[in-house]
Amino acid sequence: MQKTAIIISGPTASGKTALAIRIAQLFNTSVISADSRQCYREISIGTAKPSPEELAAVRHYFIDSHSIQEEVNAGIFEKLALQYAQEIFAGHDVAVMCGGTGLYIRAFCEGIDDMPAIPPEIRAALNEQYAEKGLSWLQEQLQHRDPAFYATAEIYNPQRLIRALEVLEATGKSITAFRTATTTPRDFRIIKIGITPPKEILHQQIHHRVDLMMQAGLLEEVKSVLPYREHNALRTVGYQEVFDYLDGKIPLEQAIEDIKTHTRQYAKRQLTWFRKDKTITWFDPRNTDEIVDWVKKQ
Repeated sequence: MQKTAIIISGPTASGKTALAIRIAQLFNTSVISADSRQCYREISIGTAKPSPEELAAVRHYFIDSHSIQEEVNAGIFEKLALQYAQEIFAGHDVAVMCGGTGLYIRAFCEGIDDMPAIPPEIRAALNEQYAEKGLSWLQEQLQHRDPAFYATAEIYNPQRLIRALEVLEATGKSITAFRTATTTPRDFRIIKIGITPPKEILHQQIHHRVDLMMQAGLLEEVKSVLPYREHNALRTVGYQEVFDYLDGKIPLEQAIEDIKTHTRQYAKRQLTWFRKDKTITWFDPRNTDEIVDWVKKQ
């Protein structure tokens, strides 16, 4: 049998982890996480890591693999994930990848595009303006200057926004212009599955998950990583809102509602990203048996 990577993607809170574990158990194999935050040891609740029971069910790679003080990006992930896959393929015909970070999945499947060199003064100027004017200024700039990329960007991640803006400043072109049509060939087969329930159900699941995060101690987790709040890993949904509460900017109830709102918006952006990939076969995650039967036939 040809070595095969089964990719399970979709929006946050759609049920990817449970499906990945079931498929991994079907093939007696392991799961590679394609989540840009679950790799950090210091943050578990706000990143919705698999539970200890789920982690014990099958082996997971790229979970708790890095410190929050280490840099992790799509290029690093590509190299690590290919190493993980080869390790799995040494003893199994199938590897499962599961996650919602579209750029990481694309890096694994196709390789990373070469980005232009950015003059340090451009990067410094944008970082200075971000420090002075805040996240909303970055969002407004990118929405105005590159609306197409803004529609799929991680708009609560200042590093991503600054990266897009500095490419615009340096080249006059959208960052998307540097995404080439060529892909790096892989020596294994790739099967892509996308899952998403109806929108109203997804929103209910998002709200329920946020409530469970608060009950599980998200507030205490955010307090524990306050010394690292400027690190990129924490400039994301679930942490920024609680930082605002701890700074006295908003009440806790507002922070919780903001997390729910921003997570819904993030899920929409994830779907926009994944829907552009016509090689993904889509399913309703409630029809697990149908998905498993489809996988068996591939």
